[in-house]
Amino acid sequence: SPLGRQDVAFFDANRTGQLVNRLTADIQEFKSSFKLAISQGLRSSTQTLGCFVSLYLLSPKLTGLLLVVLPVLVGTGALIGSVLRSFSRRAQEQVAKATGVADEVLGNVRTVRAFAMEDPQAGLYCAEVDRASWLNERLGLGIAAFQGLSNLALNGIVLGTIFVGGSLMAGDELSPGDLMSFLVASQTVQRGWGLGGCSHRCSPQVVRGLSAGARVFELLMLEPSVALRGGGSIPSHSLLGRICFNHVSFSYPTRPGYLVLRDFSLTLPHCKTVAIVGPSGGGKSTVAALLERFYEPTQGTITLDGHDISSLDPSWLRGQVIGFISQEPVLFGTTIMENIRFGKPGASDAEVYAAARLANADGFIRSFPEGYNTVVGERGVTLSGGQKQRVAIARALLKDPPVLILDEATSALDAQSEKVVQEALDRAVTGRTVLLIAHRLSTIRGADLIVVLAQGRVAEAGTHEELVRRGGLYAELIRRQTKD
Repeated sequence: SPLGRQDVAFFDANRTGQLVNRLTADIQEFKSSFKLAISQGLRSSTQTLGCFVSLYLLSPKLTGLLLVVLPVLVGTGALIGSVLRSFSRRAQEQVAKATGVADEVLGNVRTVRAFAMEDPQAGLYCAEVDRASWLNERLGLGIAAFQGLSNLALNGIVLGTIFVGGSLMAGDELSPGDLMSFLVASQTVQRGWGLGGCSHRCSPQVVRGLSAGARVFELLMLEPSVALRGGGSIPSHSLLGRICFNHVSFSYPTRPGYLVLRDFSLTLPHCKTVAIVGPSGGGKSTVAALLERFYEPTQGTITLDGHDISSLDPSWLRGQVIGFISQEPVLFGTTIMENIRFGKPGASDAEVYAAARLANADGFIRSFPEGYNTVVGERGVTLSGGQKQRVAIARALLKDPPVLILDEATSALDAQSEKVVQEALDRAVTGRTVLLIAHRLSTIRGADLIVVLAQGRVAEAGTHEELVRRGGLYAELIRRQTKD
């Protein structure tokens, strides 16, 4: 879908609940109003065309007068309708905002419960709903006022027709029967051009539908800054996995004035492990996000085996080249088998079992009564942190990626779980180019290169022994963690 093709920056700037509201409520609203508008529009058009022929045959003068007045009313109605649709758009955006609050609370109910924030969050939701209700009430009043004025104007046309028609009757230019026929036919035109054209377009359902349609088409027409597909690829037999960051600077689209990375340069040699450490907020996870092409660098280039990754197919890059294991593994509410197979949809059961064994996950999975067919619940809620992490490792390893990104993969685990997961990671990194982002410095001592990142720049680089001997920022970080 067009929504699924948007880049990560789009989702950074939009709440999930608001997007879900567009996918469900807005599309349903637009569908209903579109069917109504089409059926009413066709009927009104055919009625209007037939009646105008009759009107002209009955009285060309009165028909000319009607042709002058009706377009003015239609134009005025269309102008007011556009104002009402704009107001309706604001109301729908407010409803989406309230939906976003509810979605966040329900999606993070354990955190809300842990901090006893049920009442404040309920109050926030009620405030957003009250604001949406206020906007919808004002929209209803506007539509009612417009429809009342529209009916007054149309009745004024009837009175004007009777007045002018009476003058024509006095001059023997129109018979009483023709005047009555003209009135009946003109009211049909008024219903077609008025209720069908202006007042009908300002009915509550149509106003909401048109503004909902505008919001839907806004998504359909939106072009991502990083396309989902398109570009070249490197043949698997010549793919090594050497990565170079060349003078990269970057700021997030939601914070364009703040540079997270500043003139950052780094080389990840083929089949070597490079660790990035440093204070929080220094840009460590941003390096991984740029390598995955979640964002484009503000300045500089990133190359894979000498090819600028901006010229490579992002889908191929993420699907076949890079494996990603994050600090907080995300599992879907399906079976363990399908969660692992998510990394390679066409994988056989044997391949899934092999990846699970490599990730130290096969043992605990088979201990469940349903084994690999165990449903893990939404976000893997039925598994422990260490179990979820091992399933995530198996998922990443299933596609056998030449490049592996480990973004603080063990920092959220207890000591026992960390040991089991670390054993799986030690096996997983063999024969791959690895970018290791770490907070616990004890996990990176064996890295081929350690880079200390501070304020978006490389502060120092070297092996563990070299950096300790220098007594710089890395040595200070070691001392702090040892003291803690």
